[in-house]
Amino acid sequence: MSTATVRAGEFLVSEANGERSRESVTLTGGPYLPGQVLGVVTASGKHTAYASGATNGTETAAVVLYGPADGSAADVSAAVIARDAEVSEVLLTGADADAIADLAAAGIISR
Repeated sequence: MSTATVRAGEFLVSEANGERSRESVTLTGGPYLPGQVLGVVTASGKHTAYASGATNGTETAAVVLYGPADGSAADVSAAVIARDAEVSEVLLTGADADAIADLAAAGIISR
């Protein structure tokens, strides 16, 4: 028996031409799998897991992690979906209704 995880970009339904939908960000914390909803820590500008009850900026969902990344030992650069994309809601990690609304405001639509 094997346990499969979400592959890089598997959560994407569609994205803009070229790399318009993607950005590179500094990621802290983890390990995270593709589809992790991320917020931005206001004080540092670094991305980490969205946390609805937080008060440090991560209470607002900003982007979705494209591939697996682990910034738990040290910050790493990671690719994210930041705009102009459709994503499969069931393949997102950490998304709640508020996160879905935040992502929609950024142009990332959940299907």
